[in-house]
Amino acid sequence: MKNFSDLHLKPEILNALNAMNFTEMTEVQESAIPAVLSHKDIIVRSKTGSGKTGAFLIPIMQIITGGQGYPQAIVLVPTRELALQVNAVAHSIAQKSRIRTTVVYGGASINVQVQNLRNGIDIVIGTPGRVLDLVERGALKLDKIKHLVLDEADLMLDMGFIEDVEAIISMMPENEQRQTLLFSATIPTELSSIARRYMKFDAVKINIGKEESVTVSTITHSYYVAGGRSKFSALLGYIDKFNPKKCIIFTSTQREADFVHDFLRSIKYNAIVMHGGMSQAKREQSLHAFKTHATFLISTNLAARGLDINDVSDVINFDAPEDPRTYVHRVGRSARMGKDGRAFTIFKPDEEHLKRAICKLANVNISKAELDIAKFKDIAIPEMKRNERKFGNGRFSGNQRGRNFYSSGQDRPKNNRYRR
Repeated sequence: MKNFSDLHLKPEILNALNAMNFTEMTEVQESAIPAVLSHKDIIVRSKTGSGKTGAFLIPIMQIITGGQGYPQAIVLVPTRELALQVNAVAHSIAQKSRIRTTVVYGGASINVQVQNLRNGIDIVIGTPGRVLDLVERGALKLDKIKHLVLDEADLMLDMGFIEDVEAIISMMPENEQRQTLLFSATIPTELSSIARRYMKFDAVKINIGKEESVTVSTITHSYYVAGGRSKFSALLGYIDKFNPKKCIIFTSTQREADFVHDFLRSIKYNAIVMHGGMSQAKREQSLHAFKTHATFLISTNLAARGLDINDVSDVINFDAPEDPRTYVHRVGRSARMGKDGRAFTIFKPDEEHLKRAICKLANVNISKAELDIAKFKDIAIPEMKRNERKFGNGRFSGNQRGRNFYSSGQDRPKNNRYRR
C-alpha cells in the first residue's frame, strides 16, 4: 500500500489530499493510518519531519462524522507554532467536508477561542495549558472525546506539560472508550510509563527507522571549538564555507538570540529572530518571513520546537545544548521528508562532555569542521563591540561557564506547569 487512493478514503478527503499534492504515503503514514482506521491505539516512534501529522489527521477525519456540535477529537502539542501548523493541515484536509477544526493556545485571545468552540467544533488542536484553561472555564467539554493525539510527546515531557496532560486525560472517557495516538521522536522511560497508564494494553507499537537511530541518516554532523567572541568568527567561517540556503541558528536565551540576530543583520545577512519574548503576531511574522525569503532564523529552543519547514538546509547550534535530546530535536528541523541536511555545533573548550553525550544518545559521529576563522576576526570583533554596547558590555568577552550568559535565564523550560 503506497498511495492514499488505496485506503478507500471519503471522496472529499481524497480530493483535498490530491489538491495538496499528497498522493503517496510516507513510511510512517503507511504503517500508522491502517492501524488507526482499525481503531487501535498506537505508539509511534518516528523522526521529526516524517509525515506524522497526516498519519493521525487523515484517519481521524475518515472515522468521525462532522457537524455533531461537540469535539470528537483533540490533538495536544507542546508549542503554539506546532498547534498552528497542525491546524493549517487539518483545515486543508477538511475544507471539502463538514468537519470543523479550531486551534487554541496561550498568548491569543481566549474570548475568541471560546466563541469558536461555541460554534461547534469537531477537532480541537491546542497546547495543554490553554486547553486546561478552557476546560476549567467550562468552554471546552471533553466527555465525548473519542480520539486523543499526543504529538511530539517527548517534548511535552521535557517542557513540563505532563501534569496538565494527565489532568486533561482524566476528564475524558476511559481508555476502552477512547482511542489514543502517541507520536514522538524518542520514547524515554517516563513516556513509556505514561503510555501504559493511559492507553489500551494492546496498543500497536510502530518504530520507523532503526531502533538505535534517533536522527536521520541524511544529516551530516560537524563541530568547532570556540569560546567568547571567537564563536562569532566560527559562525562566519561556517557560513562562508557552506553557504547555507536556509538555516536555523539556535541560542540558549532570548537576549542572546537578539544579539546574534543584530550581529548578522549588521553585516548584511538576511536574518530574522523568533523567541518567546516576542508577541504571537511578531513570531508569526518572523516565521512567515523565514519561510518566504529570509536565509537565517535565530531562535531559542522553546520557540522553534515543532516548526514544520521542509527546506531547511542547515541547523547551527550557536550554543551547544546541555541535553542530548535537545540536540536531536534541533537538528530534526533539517533533512525533512528525506532531504539532505547539515548540523553544525559550536562547543566551548570545556564542553567536550556534551559532545560525547550527544554522540552516544543520537548515535552519530560529529566530525571537526575545517574552518578558516582567522580572516573573520576583523569583521566579528568590531561588530561584537558595537552590539555589546547595545546589549551590555562583556557578554562574550570572557569564557563564561555554564549555559546562562544572561542572569534572567529566559526561555528555559519549567518543571512545574508552564502554560504556552
